[in-house]
Amino acid sequence: MASEKQTTSFQDLINGDTPVLIDFYADWCGPCKAFAPQLEVFKKDMGEKVRVVKIDVDKNQELSGKLGVRSIPTIMIFQKGELKYREAGARPIAELKREVEGLLTA
Repeated sequence: MASEKQTTSFQDLINGDTPVLIDFYADWCGPCKAFAPQLEVFKKDMGEKVRVVKIDVDKNQELSGKLGVRSIPTIMIFQKGELKYREAGARPIAELKREVEGLLTA
């Protein structure tokens, strides 16, 4: 999965109309590694309806702290600059799809 370029500011990333699902993870995190294949399936199924971004908490400690990420994986969905969904732990793909679909029909 492609990562966002470092030059993209977080605010620019989350400001669009397209929902942005952010997976806060770490390379050493077992549950994060286990969740990664599910996230790939989610991205494939949703296509252009959602943008999926992975953010390494070790490399982005300031942002992770600002957003209060205390456990990983933490999943957040933003749309138009607003936090629409947030849950810690690997989430069922069906739940994430419902959340994104709800934002697209709102």
